[in-house]
Amino acid sequence: MKQNNFVSSCQHFFKITDQITGEIVCRNCAEVLSEKIIDFGPENQNRSMEDYQNGARTGQKISLKMADMGLSTTIQSQNRDSSGKILSVKNKQSFHRLRMWDRNSKSALTKQSFIKVFTFLDGIRSKLGLPEHVVEKSAYLFRKVEQKKLLAGRSNLVILCAVVYMACGITDTPRTLTDIGDAAGIKKKVIQRTYRLLCRNLDVHSVSYSPSEFVSRISSEAKISEKTMRDARKILEFSQKVGINYGKHPMSMAAAAVYLAIKKNDERISQTFISQISGISAVTIRNRVKEVEMAQKKNVTTRK
Repeated sequence: MKQNNFVSSCQHFFKITDQITGEIVCRNCAEVLSEKIIDFGPENQNRSMEDYQNGARTGQKISLKMADMGLSTTIQSQNRDSSGKILSVKNKQSFHRLRMWDRNSKSALTKQSFIKVFTFLDGIRSKLGLPEHVVEKSAYLFRKVEQKKLLAGRSNLVILCAVVYMACGITDTPRTLTDIGDAAGIKKKVIQRTYRLLCRNLDVHSVSYSPSEFVSRISSEAKISEKTMRDARKILEFSQKVGINYGKHPMSMAAAAVYLAIKKNDERISQTFISQISGISAVTIRNRVKEVEMAQKKNVTTRK
């Protein structure tokens, strides 16, 4: 009785956590204050090196670019429980049905097409250097296309390329149809036709890129100076102000601006090399250069 009064009067100022039993105990009166606590720290036992470096307690994250979204199940073939004991006859029958359902769900036609398409998506991502959020957006749009039943009678790979281009436009990641077509080995016109179809059915409006977004890409491959890159951006700002950019391919305007900036700073880079880097013909670049130069001359004359 005295012991109970002593326990109730203890203020529990000194607490000890038992890591093995998961209990919080008062050091004075030995009363268990909390039990079965959850350890939110990293696990140090039975973990792979990758999990140990990441400090993660769970498996891989949920991702739309996986056929099963990263929620795959693994049912062992042995009819034993976690302690090694043999299952009862009733449990054996239940697990046999579960294994059969799991196997049938993995071999479904839709899931098999997702596996093939998302494997192809990984290849496009590595070739184009796409960030993770663009890949996830592409996978989301492809699943949306499948829900609207637009895959019937069409090539899944062509639809995937159109979806990737759509995701690049939504996320403001500058990639052209030519880039995606070259990476996938599919003609640009085929992707373009499918892209227009998806825009109508998914109610997505096409967004044109700004030519300035392609300046860094051309400049890095041409290895021009920082000053030339800044001059190219100034030329594009002038072209935008005058209205030359309207209706023009953004890559062609970027290539013309970079070439004009190269000529201005006397750097030895040919127009043919700029054409090879940008994928725009030399004739188109010359036409864009002439338009910009004419606008610059008119602007100088107006000022005078």
